[in-house]
Formats: sequence, C-alpha cells, structure tokens
Amino acid sequence: MSIEEYRNKKKNNEVEINSKLKRKIKSFINKVLISIIILLIGLIINKRNPSFSKKINKKLFEENINFIKLKKTYNKYFGKYIGETKQVEDVFTEKMNYKSKSIYKDGVKLEVESGYLIPAIESGIVVYEGEKEGYGYTVIVEQINGINVWYSNINPKDIKMYDYINKGDLIGEAKDKKIYLLFEQKGKFLDYKKYI
Repeated sequence: MSIEEYRNKKKNNEVEINSKLKRKIKSFINKVLISIIILLIGLIINKRNPSFSKKINKKLFEENINFIKLKKTYNKYFGKYIGETKQVEDVFTEKMNYKSKSIYKDGVKLEVESGYLIPAIESGIVVYEGEKEGYGYTVIVEQINGINVWYSNINPKDIKMYDYINKGDLIGEAKDKKIYLLFEQKGKFLDYKKYI
C-alpha cells in the first residue's frame, strides 16, 4: 500500500466516523425535542383541564407504573435509550433452593442455608429497594410478566433502582437462614405456590 492510498483510506475512515457521530447527535436532539413537545402539551392540557391533572396524579402516585411496558413502548418508537447496552451473561445463574417453606403474612418464608445467595425468579426491573416493616431489607423486582416480587430479609448485592435483572441473576444474600418472598400484582398479593 502506498502512502497516498493509506492517506485516502484514513481520510475515508474519518469521514465515516464523523458521519456516524453526526447521525447519533441528530437522533439524540430529535428525541429531546419530541420529549419537550410532549411535556409542553401535557402542561397545557393540565392547565386547561384540572380533572386530567387529578387522573395523572392518581396514576403516578397511587398506582404502580409498569416499567417493562414503558421500556417496550419507548424502544418501539424511539429505539434503545442512551446507556442501554447489550446484555452480558452473568456468572451467577441459579434457581431458588430452600429447605422448607411456610406462610408468612402475605407471602412465604423460605428456610435456607446460612449465606444463601438469592437468584432472581424471573427477569425484570428493580422498582424498590429499602426497609419494609415486618420484612427487613427488601428488593422489589417488577418482572416481565407484570408481577412484582418482593425479596425480603436480604443483604443486596450491587443492585440499584431501575437496574434490569435477568432470570437467575444474583439479587442478594440471605441475612439469616430465612428469606421472605411476596408476589404482588395491581396492589393484590398472589398465592406464592404458583411461582416457586
């Protein structure tokens, strides 16, 4: 390859990289502008129609938001959101193992070994992490099937709000030799026997 061919090839590569960057920036700006327009329309409707505002407040603050549907809708119309990367297979992929189970409040108490590592029952998004009275530290995952699973009495492992969890991924470690699981959908607790 001659020096001239090398320079032409390098120049073509730079042009192609700049073109891709410009397309990504243009796409991002379009998404921001569409979001601003939707926000402004919402504010105008809110100002002119107070009952609409009450409906929105009820939906946001009294009902559960289905993040899985929200993500699918966003991806359908806008493509993958910034920061979304390819799924990387985790080393930890297990199924739920326990010695015994018994009813506890609205869910089930599982007796496990000391230091038991808790796997996710199904893929989903973390919608809550923190203390729940009577249950201890809890991580709630909104599964892709629309059911919220409470993993309680645990020490979580590197989990943050809105993280996407794959089936079998590590949720955390049992605090003592018991964990509590609750299955909830639309504000109602479900029978655990269908899910474990």
